[in-house]
Parts: sequence; C-alpha cells; structure tokens
Amino acid sequence: MPVAVITGASQGLGLSLAHALASTGWSVVADARDAVRLDAAVAALPGGPHLAVPGDVTDSWHRGALAASAADLGGADLLVNNASTLGVSPLPRLADLEPETYLRTMEVNVVAPIALASLVLPQLRARRGRILNLTSDASVEAYETWGGYGSSKAALDHATRILAEEEPEVRVYAVDPGDLRTAMHQAAFPGEDISDRPDPASVVPRLMALVVGDLASGRHRAADLEPVVRA
Repeated sequence: MPVAVITGASQGLGLSLAHALASTGWSVVADARDAVRLDAAVAALPGGPHLAVPGDVTDSWHRGALAASAADLGGADLLVNNASTLGVSPLPRLADLEPETYLRTMEVNVVAPIALASLVLPQLRARRGRILNLTSDASVEAYETWGGYGSSKAALDHATRILAEEEPEVRVYAVDPGDLRTAMHQAAFPGEDISDRPDPASVVPRLMALVVGDLASGRHRAADLEPVVRA
C-alpha cells in the first residue's frame, strides 16, 4: 500500500487530494494545525490505515513526527507540500509588508517544505517516490500586493528545481494548481464573491498525472496536465 504525506490536508485542495488517493488504495499521513478539523477529515477518508498528525509545519518536532508516521506505515511514496500562508489579509503593498510577516511567510512557504522534504527523502529515495510542492502563478507574475506570497512561491519554485537536480532518484515537482475556491483564496479577496473559482476537487485528476505519470521533474501548470481518470 503506497503512503502519502500531505500537509494542509484538513480542507481545500489538500483534503481533496487525500480523498482521491485514499479512494485508490493509498494510506495518508495528514497534517494541519486544527486538530479537531483534521481528525474529522481523516476519519472520513475511505480505506486506510490513515494517520492524523496535527501541528505546524514550521515546528521541527512536528516535521519529524510526520516523517516518523510515514515510516511506521512502511515509508513514504509521495510528499505533498500543500500547507501555505498568505501572510496577512488583506494583502499589503510590498513596501508596507511587516518584516515579521514576511519572515513567517517565507518560513511556512519555503523553509518548512524543504525541511520536511529533507526528512522524508530517505524514504522517497528507497521507494523512488515523488514530491509535489504546491506553488502559484504569483511566483511568475507580478501582481500588485502579492509581493510577499509571490516571492515566497518563486523561492519554492527555484528550490524545487535545485532539489530535482540533486535527487535524480526522486521525481520533484512544483505545480501551480490555478485559482481555486479555497479559504486561503477567499482571504486574499476579503468580502468578495469567489464562487466563480473552480472547486479544489476539480483539479485533482490533473495533479494525479504527477502522482502516477511519467512526467519529468520540474515546474508544471495543472491546466496543462492531462487528467487521470480512474474507473
């Protein structure tokens, strides 16, 4: 039974991907900060065994617990670094971004994913596994007020490319899922109606092309991927 570690898995895209994987025979090690919401989300996953490991990805002890939990299930085949932060809402202009907020954004969106990857990599190497780092079009486009978040995702993009060069036995992907109807996207547009954005579950079949396909390591846009449809 393959094992996936998914951060930010109590809602949104992380939860949708967890459901898709669990439905096809994967075990899931799920992370989120809200323990109550995470426990409920994991309890509703089909199949199993699945593990809920609540905590903050910026906590080194918590990252160790995620890696250890995957090892307890036989070793990780997939790491999905989905947990992310905007930093603050509403989004400020870059010149008005508080240094403490900027540091926190970098810690969550760049440092934590790479640090978690380093802990899970021995398992992934042994199983010729994969890493999916969730990024954004804000990492390549200059959107006003998106400077803190966008630059953190640009850093994650570049770190992903370097990790892919250094880890030839592991497929390492940065993937832009596109605009989705999530709590974080709503926080980026407080008071606005974002009901026109697609549901997170709608993009999961495209992300599955990176989970089970033969695409080379690198940066991909979900919109460019061929959906994987399972009977």
